[in-house]
This record gives sequence, C-alpha cells and structure tokens, in this order.
Amino acid sequence: MPKLKTSKAAAKRFKVTGTGKLKRMKAGKQHILTKKSQKTKRNLRKATMMDPSNEKNMKKILPYL
Repeated sequence: MPKLKTSKAAAKRFKVTGTGKLKRMKAGKQHILTKKSQKTKRNLRKATMMDPSNEKNMKKILPYL
C-alpha cells in the first residue's frame, strides 16, 4: 500500500495532544481588533480542542500526526 500524504496546511494548524485529541487556535485574532473587547481578545489567545464531529475527517488528512 502506498504512503499517505499529510495535508501540510492542516499540519501547520493542528497539534495532537498526549491523549490523541487535536488542539487548535481560535479564529478572529488577526486584524480588526480595536472593536473587540479586551476580554474577547484574551479568550482568543487560548488554544481549544477540535470538535469530535470533525476529528475523524482531520485524522484522515493527518495520518502521521
């Protein structure tokens, strides 16, 4: 069976935790930050886990992570 290619775009955006879950950063922290409150910007800094409904598809495009 041939080797599977890793999606490089996804590999740069997700990390795998010790338990095998996918960790991602939140969107909305790049620009137009003046209208966002300090609390919102602070909460956007934290990483979060990927939703389990998407996890199966992500594992397919990230076979070796």
